[in-house]
Amino acid sequence: MKYSIINILKSNKDKFTSGEAISAKLGVTRASIWKYMKALKEEGYLIESAPKKGYKLISSPDLLTYEETKEYLNTKYIGRTIDHFDSLFSSNDKAKEFANMNAKEGTVVVCEKQTSGKGRLGRKWVSPKCKGIWMSIILRPDINTIDVPKITQIAAASVQKTLIDIGVDSYIKWPNDIIVNKKKVCGILTEMSGEINRVNYVIVGIGLNANLDLDDFHSNLSETATSLKIEYQKSFKRNLILANILNNFENLYEDLITENNIEKSIDICRKYSILIGKQVRVINSRKTKKAEALDLNHKGQLIVKFEDGTISPIISGEISIRGLNGYV
Repeated sequence: MKYSIINILKSNKDKFTSGEAISAKLGVTRASIWKYMKALKEEGYLIESAPKKGYKLISSPDLLTYEETKEYLNTKYIGRTIDHFDSLFSSNDKAKEFANMNAKEGTVVVCEKQTSGKGRLGRKWVSPKCKGIWMSIILRPDINTIDVPKITQIAAASVQKTLIDIGVDSYIKWPNDIIVNKKKVCGILTEMSGEINRVNYVIVGIGLNANLDLDDFHSNLSETATSLKIEYQKSFKRNLILANILNNFENLYEDLITENNIEKSIDICRKYSILIGKQVRVINSRKTKKAEALDLNHKGQLIVKFEDGTISPIISGEISIRGLNGYV
């Protein structure tokens, strides 16, 4: 009901709408309208009230709700259902819960805060309230399970294209990190439920540090993590970024679903790779080998050349890639 009221106010932009007109359209009492207005103001909506005139929307908060995101969306199904929460343990965990309850493909779970966000290999992800984009996309692709890692490359390309389009100088650290000024600004966690040759669902979790401040990061993260706000000394409109990530994702994801092709995504990941052409450390089960990152193949695997001359594709899984002298 709250957002039905917001939609009415938005449709009468810069004009007052009487409480009587709103209550008649929605079939509720004017007293109920007053209560909903109060709740909306508490969420951050700036609504002017005037006797005998009614209500006028002055400004909307940067919330990641469907109502505040839809005007920027041009997708057919990705993000057309957005389940928004004030706080979650983990958006991926909630998305898995919804997927097991038959949530449709393209459903997005997004929250303003995560109390126990997570990244690859069980790492924790700092997720303070209303400062980042903490979301998970539910997918039901009709593909072989061995092709699921390709979706991580699609997600990375989608975020990268979005950031480049808003003027952010960012790069991709294979397989799932977006880097700004040699520090991590975004991480992607792809999880699957399936059988040997059948995918039940895939959850793509994306955590983007949009407007975090320096004191939001623990001291042990300050050397490897950053935010768009820290790097550019300004706040970014989160719902616009969210919508454009979803727009880019659907466009690139359709290539995988219809043609089993992620060439466009690989081209983006290759062009903006922060690893290709550099010496790296390949870390697997506490063993570290030095190698040169050569390229990405058509499957999105990183091709490396080890010191003994062996050239091999690296499958993400439990492997981490680091620069010789640091994170990148």
